[in-house]
Amino acid sequence: MSAISRDDVAHLAMLARIDLSDAELDKMAGELAIILESVARVNEAATDDVPPTSHPLPLTNVTRSDVVRPSLTAEEALSGAPASEQQRFSVPRILDED
Repeated sequence: MSAISRDDVAHLAMLARIDLSDAELDKMAGELAIILESVARVNEAATDDVPPTSHPLPLTNVTRSDVVRPSLTAEEALSGAPASEQQRFSVPRILDED
């Protein structure tokens, strides 16, 4: 006997707003029963001594410290630009005003 009935599948299909035929309802009842059995088997695994993890290996973020260093002034950065305006690079417009 299936753990999920045809009426249960019809109810789930209605909640998900999925229109299923009678044949699809019968087929889905069997498939959903298999899925539920598989989930139940996974829940039976002995995990009391296993700590929850998000990744099997420890991860560390490799970053460098944020240190202020000398850099180009606005004038130096814009010195090689073909066009500039208000201390910014000036580029051709690609989008219309609309």
